[in-house]
This record gives sequence, structure tokens and C-alpha cells, in this order.
Amino acid sequence: KDKPLEEIKAEPYPLLSQFKWENIDLSKEEHMDELYSLLHENYVEDDQAKFRFDYSKDFLRWALFPPGWRPEWHLAVRVVASGKLVAFISAVPVRLHVREHAQEMPEINFLCVHKKLRSKRLAPVLIKEITRRVNQTGCFQAVYTAGTYLPRPVVANRYYHRALNTKKLINVGFSRLPARLTMSRAIKLNNLPAQPLTKGIRPMVAADCAAACALVNRACARYQLKIEWSEEDFAHWHLTRDGVVYSYVVENPSSHEITDLVSFYIIPSSVIQSNKQDVLTAAYLWNYAHESTELTDLVKDALIFANGLKLDVFNALDMRENLSFFEALRFNMGDGLLHYYVYNWRCKPIEIHENALVML
Repeated sequence: KDKPLEEIKAEPYPLLSQFKWENIDLSKEEHMDELYSLLHENYVEDDQAKFRFDYSKDFLRWALFPPGWRPEWHLAVRVVASGKLVAFISAVPVRLHVREHAQEMPEINFLCVHKKLRSKRLAPVLIKEITRRVNQTGCFQAVYTAGTYLPRPVVANRYYHRALNTKKLINVGFSRLPARLTMSRAIKLNNLPAQPLTKGIRPMVAADCAAACALVNRACARYQLKIEWSEEDFAHWHLTRDGVVYSYVVENPSSHEITDLVSFYIIPSSVIQSNKQDVLTAAYLWNYAHESTELTDLVKDALIFANGLKLDVFNALDMRENLSFFEALRFNMGDGLLHYYVYNWRCKPIEIHENALVML
């Protein structure tokens, strides 16, 4: 239930005496370096502990400084004696639609506690404190995702993977070579053209943002879980940033109308059990809309662009219309499920194809 603001706790929740809260100023390079190191060494790993997300600092700046960001929602814990950064959690504002209801609420992300301190119960206190800070703004809902099941998710989507650098994926243990298939044959099956196939597809520029934003909002209108983009938000989240996010549009040559868009963002992962300090670089399908181009063709062009950037794998969730192109474009089902939760909001679960919310 929502509460009157006067009932919201005014002071931060107490920590053990050896720790202290900090609104970490990530505009300072030394603080961003600390956050990068914390996440690089302690953040999400796969179930077999083979890979760990390795967000770049440019990615973190993109993810944590959207329009409307709040400094008090960049919440850190330090050791009092040494000043070492040992835990972090963040929130950023979005306008979320959950079925027929729409409101401003935060996306919660980057919850991370140093491995050596996980017995100290810091994670529950981080969640309580970020909740208190969000509540102080008059908001009592939030959206977040987790790989683990908690009662009860709104929806759970599965990852599918399309190999780009087939040999590397097999060598680092991300994929297995199918029986009765040679490495050279597997590589050949996954080969992609050097140039995109859709006539007129090009990188999105700032002048395209108003039309592209309207296009994506129209495309997502029929889904039950989605973001409603303002032009300012859309520009921040979709304009190309090298090594972070890439968006491409199709422009009608006669009317100059933007008719299609496809985008992806990039997250490297450390290969934990490698002596070579390998990094696996993955593209994630972000947003798309198609009014004149077949979706399979549009996503194939995204694969071609990602391959041209020398990425290793292209990932997508089984949401929206994505199941329609997985087989044709040689996506393989993954092991990972991503569970979506809306805090303090009761609604019936939605079907996987009704979800249009991609979270980083």
C-alpha cells in the first residue's frame, strides 16, 4: 500500500558500525573506477560460474545518468576504516505501463555486494534503503528483474542466443559443437553477409528521434508491460554511443518517413575460468519497430551490424514477436530465465509475448 509521506522513515536504515552509507558521486572518475571494479569482481555470474558481466564505464554512465536521474538513487556502502566501496544499488526513473495502468516508477538495478561480505546481510538493507529513498519522492512501486525465482514474477522470459564468433563461443565453453558437425561447418552455417540487406537502413541520428520515438511507442502500444518513451528519454537510451548502444532506422526514400527501427546494446562478460583473461562480448536486442520491413529481415540486419562490430554473440528474449524469427536466424534456446517483478503492485501474470520491457 502507498503511505502518507509523513509516515516514511526520515533517517537512513542503520548499518553495522563498520559500514556507512554514501550517495556516490559517479561524475567523479575515481568513483566510477571504484564502481567498475566492484561490479567487475563481484557482479552477476551464470549458474556454472563461467562468465561474469563486465560493464564498461561508458555503459554505466549511459545506464545511470538518464534524464531525471537522482543522486540519492546512486546508493553505496563503504567500509568506515578503509573507505573501500563494498556494495551498491541504483534506481533510474521510467514511465511504465503495467496492463492498463501507467505511472512513473524506478527501475532497480546493479545490486551488488562484495563476495566476502555476503554473510553480513547487506543486500536486504540496501533494498530497504533504496525503497525508503524512492518512497520519499511519493512513489511506492518499482520494477526489477532477477535470474532467480521469487514469489511471484509478472512474467519470466527466456534468453535465446545467436552465435557470431562461433569458434570463440565453443572454445570458451559458452556453446558446444553439435554432434556430427565439424568446427568449419558450424562456422560456415553461422556466416553472415558483410553488408545489410534492407535498402535505406542507416544509423539513427538526433534528427530522427522524434519520429523514431513515436514509431516505437506505436509498436509497443499493444503490449501489457512496456515503457512509454518521451523524446528526451528515447534520445538518451537509443542514440548510438560507441561500444554501448547502436540504433538503425529505415527511411522511406520518397516521403523521408522513418518506417522501421532496430537497436541493440553491448555487454562484455569476463570468462572466469580462462587463463587468457578472455572477454566475451554480447549484443542484446533492445527496441524495434517495423512498418515496412519484415521483422526477420530487420533483425538479420542487426546481426550483420553486430558481426561487423566484431561481437561474439547476439542475445534476445522470447518476448514480443521474437519467437517468429529465432529459427530462421539460427537463434538457439539458452538456459537462463529472466523474471520480472513489479514491487507493491498486484496484477495477473502476463504471457511472454505480451512483454515489451527490456531491462539492462
